[in-house]
Amino acid sequence: MENSKFKVLIVLTSHDELGDTGEKTGFWSEEFAAPYYALSDAGIEISLASPNGGKPPIDPKSQMPDFQTEQTKRFDADKSLHEILAHTLPLDVVKEEDYDAIFYPGGHGPLWDLTYDKRSIALIEKFLVEGKPVATVCHASSALLYAKTPKGEPVVKNKEVTGFSNTEEEAVQLTDVVPFLLENELKIQGGIYSKAADWQSHVLQDGNLITGQNPGSSAAAAEKLIELLKSKN
Repeated sequence: MENSKFKVLIVLTSHDELGDTGEKTGFWSEEFAAPYYALSDAGIEISLASPNGGKPPIDPKSQMPDFQTEQTKRFDADKSLHEILAHTLPLDVVKEEDYDAIFYPGGHGPLWDLTYDKRSIALIEKFLVEGKPVATVCHASSALLYAKTPKGEPVVKNKEVTGFSNTEEEAVQLTDVVPFLLENELKIQGGIYSKAADWQSHVLQDGNLITGQNPGSSAAAAEKLIELLKSKN
């Protein structure tokens, strides 16, 4: 199978409220842009979805100068991608059989919606049952928390996983704002959690599950996904 035949679904958050702070959140720009272009440049066909469909919110902090990368600059200038992004598919209409893998970019938004979204959870469960890769980055690893195996166990149980760490949450001063600490919850669900130093790239693959720790891990997570898809060729 050529890369161009691979189809990957990227699922973004629809949630834009940062707890009770009155501030906005959403998906983190780099965590969408870097994987999108890694996959797209590899000739992979990409579809975008979100719980509500339509335009998903971008975390305004992720567009600040300090967080810009070559990929985010490319994204900012990419009018055609912004047009596609404005029309994400609602999860209601998405079918696992139409795709070869699924990818979840982070940002704080997923903590509030994708963690509990039954349609997203069902998709993750189906992809894994069918032997298809599931990749998450940063806070989007929360989308795995309540997904179960056919035996009813958490899909992260006894799996090497990562996601935004407690020390990184502390560094951005949101420990008391987020609904839960992702590192703690992954451990509670039986995940074998590990992390690198704050903001360093750290990506784990355990079977068909790929997880990245933070924004700086997003490109590497996408590359790992591409390798895994090719290995199934």
